[in-house]
Amino acid sequence: MPITTEFEYLKPKDMDEALRVMSLYKESARVLAGGTDLIVHLKENIARPKIVVDIKGITSLGKIELKNENLSIGSLVTFADIIESPLIKKHCPLLWESALTVASTGVRNRATVAGNICSAVPSADSAPVLAVYDAEVLVKSVRGERRVSIHAWFSGPKKTVLAFDEVVLAVELKLPKPKTGGCYAKLSRYEGEDLAQGGIAVLALADDTYRVAACALGPKPSRCPATEAVLNGNKLTEKILTKAKETILKEISPITDIRSSKDYRNHMASVMLGRALQAAVARLFGKGSKYGEWVI
Repeated sequence: MPITTEFEYLKPKDMDEALRVMSLYKESARVLAGGTDLIVHLKENIARPKIVVDIKGITSLGKIELKNENLSIGSLVTFADIIESPLIKKHCPLLWESALTVASTGVRNRATVAGNICSAVPSADSAPVLAVYDAEVLVKSVRGERRVSIHAWFSGPKKTVLAFDEVVLAVELKLPKPKTGGCYAKLSRYEGEDLAQGGIAVLALADDTYRVAACALGPKPSRCPATEAVLNGNKLTEKILTKAKETILKEISPITDIRSSKDYRNHMASVMLGRALQAAVARLFGKGSKYGEWVI
């Protein structure tokens, strides 16, 4: 399908130039990074910008850096970059695992982590992982920089708090000091690639605290604080696991759509949580399945 919408195209040489243009055009501008969503929207006339600002030439946005337990993922970092990064696999294997589940090889070569959360679809695979790491999104405009907690980032389905004149610089995670084990359980088609019918990320810490977040099980990706409260301070016994499974069903609000029914999502949310918790705790102690071995 060809792109029939007419627009100006700019490939700025630096961030200052990009921000000046974004400030001038505001809601009439669209940022192009990976383009896996934007190009589709242009072809389908969902997006009709006056200008497309291609930031791929701003190479400083393509870095993955770790400084003092703070992991910074630039806004041009693709899911393929995440998968190929020894730094990510060593220090944040849960993010590495979730990246393996994103769409297809071709899409992962183009799609960025920042773009994934900017699209704000309820099924965004990176969102639950970023949530359990209490990630922050660093954004900038001509008015200055600000940090937005991932917990405040999503304002609804396909909506974020990003202003029209702002550009994402990086997504930053503070890695916990206690030893951790994690698991991302994704329910999708058994053959081929698809958006998640449901996804649950679990991070188990050595101090018997747990972080749980879900995607595609409500209008936006989010943490599950009531489920965490059941788990925190406890070893993962059968009794605690059963109570956690019961609790998460009160925190999610899945819908019926073309990919799955509400009832099936509810049933599988309990299954995913149980398996993800067991895998995360096993990995915490160097046992169980390896990262990248699916539990669903």
